[in-house]
Amino acid sequence: MATGAGSTWSPRNTGPGSTWSPCNNGCGLYLEPVQLNDRAAVKTRFHLRRDYGNRVNAMKKNNGKSAVQKSPMPPKSPAAFDAQAFLDSAGAARQVAEFQRKEIIFSQGDEPANVMYIQKGGVKLSVVNEVGKEAVVAILGPGEFFGEGCLSDQPLRMGTATAITPTTLLVIAKKEMIRVLHEEHELSDRFISYMLSRNLRTEQDLIDQLFNSTEKRLARTLLLLARYGKNSQPETTVPKISQETLAEMIGTTRSRVNLFMNKFKKLGFINYNKAGLRVHRSLLGVVLHD
Repeated sequence: MATGAGSTWSPRNTGPGSTWSPCNNGCGLYLEPVQLNDRAAVKTRFHLRRDYGNRVNAMKKNNGKSAVQKSPMPPKSPAAFDAQAFLDSAGAARQVAEFQRKEIIFSQGDEPANVMYIQKGGVKLSVVNEVGKEAVVAILGPGEFFGEGCLSDQPLRMGTATAITPTTLLVIAKKEMIRVLHEEHELSDRFISYMLSRNLRTEQDLIDQLFNSTEKRLARTLLLLARYGKNSQPETTVPKISQETLAEMIGTTRSRVNLFMNKFKKLGFINYNKAGLRVHRSLLGVVLHD
């Protein structure tokens, strides 16, 4: 068979119904003589050889390198934000800090710069007036935030935060907290829900202070410390807390607290020893009783 310039048509099959195929090595095209009724095979072979020829020519232009382009990998989607994982670990602009019992976390009058999240332990929030009288505003436990006043451009801390047990906190810088609240809806929903429930509790504390007896106020405070009314199971054993602190929480004297604590113990509503205070569900009767 003749090739190159001046090539001729050459029969491969002289039988009836055969067709002729040109041979051209320059373009990578080659057709075999086939029967007329095998048109599908002609098309397939034609396209395969033309594609091969195109690839050979492309490799020549690219100095022997394949001209086939690899399709780019699709970008990986970012991992879903996990609010609990964020609150349980240190990271950019947030760090884990530990405090011993009675250690001050921040003081009244300090410049606010962080929001705190309690991972473990307990925190007392208190306020002192000009003459030195202290009032306990709240006792907070694991899963609760405090120090959020910095988010509203509060110039100074309005109270003092003190650890009441060995406590582990996640300290989140103000700018970082603002960023995640804007960008991560899971955390912002959780934070807003917490702040609304805490605001409701503050209103209930005020009503309790105005209208209920000392005995009822003490019973309610003990139940709240044991986390009754929460979605989770109540922690019937409360970390050791002094009667003086309880008196500051409900606005009475230590002697009155001691009187009712002994009464609750005799009735079997509570038990307390060096390990801590154990609150029983039966104490609810004191709060619900008219």
